[in-house]
Amino acid sequence: MNRKELVDALSAKTDSTKADAERNIAALIEIITATLKKGDSISLVGFGSFEVRKRAARTGRNPKTGAELKIKASKVPAFKAGATLKAAVNGGKK
Repeated sequence: MNRKELVDALSAKTDSTKADAERNIAALIEIITATLKKGDSISLVGFGSFEVRKRAARTGRNPKTGAELKIKASKVPAFKAGATLKAAVNGGKK
């Protein structure tokens, strides 16, 4: 499902206009991005949680030349699915 399909589905599910659905999705993405940028996490009980994880500096290899490269430490966004979402995806109920 892409963003347009998500907007259509949200619009149909909430009986709102597509413009309202697009604004709501955009606002949700902005809120999640801003929260993660601050280093905080977001927990939606039953659905999952968004958090920032730290990735340590490491040595990698250029696959073309085989030369070693230094990869800087970084922060990466991560999502961990909740038990209810996992159960729904696996066909069970929680």
